Amino acid sequence: AAVKRSGAPGGARRAGRRSDLYLCCAAMARQAHLDHLASVPLVSACSRKELQAVAKASDEVTIPAGKTLCEQGSIGREAFVIVNGTAEVRRNKKKVASIGAGTCVGELSLLDHGPRTASVIATSDVTALVIGVREFAGIVDEVPSITHKLLKSLASKVRELDTRVYG
Repeated sequence: AAVKRSGAPGGARRAGRRSDLYLCCAAMARQAHLDHLASVPLVSACSRKELQAVAKASDEVTIPAGKTLCEQGSIGREAFVIVNGTAEVRRNKKKVASIGAGTCVGELSLLDHGPRTASVIATSDVTALVIGVREFAGIVDEVPSITHKLLKSLASKVRELDTRVYG
């Protein structure tokens, strides 16, 4: 009788509910990750399929206030897309900018394999998507809308620097 009870329909329903709850939570986490991505200007124009490719290639991490995301002069092995929180950009130990949600940092080193041009330090707890070198290259190759936005973003940075230097 004990064997029958463990396999009774009531037990099966309970196990199914736990499984459903787990699947539901996993689906909610994936949806939250996609929602975060959709709010980031760099990927906001992407289709759902493209967002899923980016989500698969990135990891969401929390970086405590005061921690360094990127160190000037070091070799870049990942790029960060800030989802929540704020950070300070420092060049030669001098603050040059404050950044927040939607900002991508570290992408230049991944594109040209050169050293980091600035340090980025979290000024509050930061939630960020981290994309490694291989994953970044794959996204640039596979998701044209990101490539276009990345080029536009880099061109904007060049124009801003040009204006600062030459007026």
